[in-house]
Amino acid sequence: MSRQSQLLAAILVNAVYEMQNYPIVLINTVISPLSFLLLIVFVSNGALIGVGIMGGFIMSMFSAGMALQADLTHLKNDFKLQDMIVSSPTSQSTYMFGMALAEIIYALPALVTLSILGFIFVKMTVLALLGFIIVLLLIFLMSVVIGFIFSTFSSDIVQSFSFSRLLSTLFATIPPIYYPITYIPLPYRYIAYLSPTTYAAQLSHNFGGYLELPIPMIIFSWLVLIVLTLFLFVLSAKRSKWRE
Repeated sequence: MSRQSQLLAAILVNAVYEMQNYPIVLINTVISPLSFLLLIVFVSNGALIGVGIMGGFIMSMFSAGMALQADLTHLKNDFKLQDMIVSSPTSQSTYMFGMALAEIIYALPALVTLSILGFIFVKMTVLALLGFIIVLLLIFLMSVVIGFIFSTFSSDIVQSFSFSRLLSTLFATIPPIYYPITYIPLPYRYIAYLSPTTYAAQLSHNFGGYLELPIPMIIFSWLVLIVLTLFLFVLSAKRSKWRE
């Protein structure tokens, strides 16, 4: 089986099958980011709609990556799919990449909706848009690796859901992704910097013209996202239990 066929199989198993047979699950992927967006719009009287849309993108991409944890745990423990993959020519990286693509497809309804809103309400240059897309990809890759690491250790789907919800809350709900970090009083602002999504949000808000960041903070934010993503990939390769 070619690499393309292996990737297609992962997408069919993890995205297309659920979307065709259980279309109601797609509602959650749309409602989650939009519900926070609507709340921010109402509270700010529409002033933060652009920031909220960017926050919706960040939440969607992070949640999509974290959803991989529950899906992989389910397929590994309930269907023993990982055992079959390990004994096949399919590599760990191909399996992970295919499942990650499936999560992107699964999140498309939310991403398309946010893209339409972004086209209407968010004005960015082509260069700023490219930077925003790179930030989203880094957040997605980061969350995918976190989800994969936890899935290899998780022994039950219920445990996996608990980890997924906890991490999504800590990284995609509590941090200031739907509003500028300047809204947080300075003594408490340092706590927000413990989350990598805060740096992603800062860069995004800077690209959209909603937050003016000094050059050193822009460089530092990029370094945090890139270094942390690379570190997680190395950690995944060395510590995740793929063949056990």
